[in-house]
Amino acid sequence: MEQKQGYQASLKSIETEDWLDLHVIRPLCYQIARLFAVFDIHPNTVTIWSMIIGVISAYFFAQTSFYYNGTTGLLINLIGVILLMWADIFDCVDGQLARLTGKKSPIGRILDGMAGFVWFIPIYLCIVYRFYLHHDIEFSFLGIENNEQNTLIATGIVLILSFISGFQGMGGQQRVADYYIQVHLLFLKGEEGSELDHSDIQRQKLKELQDRKASWAEIAFQKSYIDYTVKQEKATPEFQNFVALATQKYGGIGQIPSAIREEFHKESLALIKWNGLLTFNFRAAFFFMFCLLDVPALNFVWEIVGMGLLTAYVQHRHEAFSKRLAAKL
Repeated sequence: MEQKQGYQASLKSIETEDWLDLHVIRPLCYQIARLFAVFDIHPNTVTIWSMIIGVISAYFFAQTSFYYNGTTGLLINLIGVILLMWADIFDCVDGQLARLTGKKSPIGRILDGMAGFVWFIPIYLCIVYRFYLHHDIEFSFLGIENNEQNTLIATGIVLILSFISGFQGMGGQQRVADYYIQVHLLFLKGEEGSELDHSDIQRQKLKELQDRKASWAEIAFQKSYIDYTVKQEKATPEFQNFVALATQKYGGIGQIPSAIREEFHKESLALIKWNGLLTFNFRAAFFFMFCLLDVPALNFVWEIVGMGLLTAYVQHRHEAFSKRLAAKL
């Protein structure tokens, strides 16, 4: 019973976890977190390990899979899959370890948010290089002559798609997904149970860092995090209006009438399963599939179109009920 309570305390919330995380990944991460706690390993250290392992996986995804290189290629790509899953496990462990040990910090949250970018920038660039060397399947399907000129043109297009997919696609989509999780936790657990941040508060913290002449790294991290929160707020104008009205009329979210608070939580809970598809598990499943099928560049198209439509759907629904409930204030 005590271990079960410890496991649940290590989670943000059962409501915000999908089935795979709740029943497989999170229990494994909890045991790893308990082990790391025994050796007094800091959560930020685990985050950095996660980044390093994720970056190493890029080398293996740069190699071809079964179509071009038979069983050897398949095994090499599977090593990449294992390494990236390992990186994600450590990315989950750091948060659970922080909640278990109480070693939470603003820098830890910033590092945690950066981990995915640190993995996927080299991974996506390696995928572009892989496409440059091996694109027979794509050229054959599209009826393109496989010559040097067409290869360079196609690789340039894939490079552009990789930037759109990485920064506007995956980066923007996961940024929105993380924000909606924190919003949900705010209405489920209150301010003490949520890590929802506001750009104005973060700007004040930046000023404090500058006034006490903090290190360039701390200031750079803080500026990066301000940019992160500003983009989250710009993507959710109706929710920002809801918060502003609640603050003006009642002094904050925690003071609004319970009926409206409960209705917001109900609407958010119905959307959280769709929001969960924007996070690692669902996204990685498609990435692994495209790599193992030797058409990894298609992942960029999927990120931009398929995941983009899913993100638009989640944003539309969240903004719609935020606007409706704001009217009730």
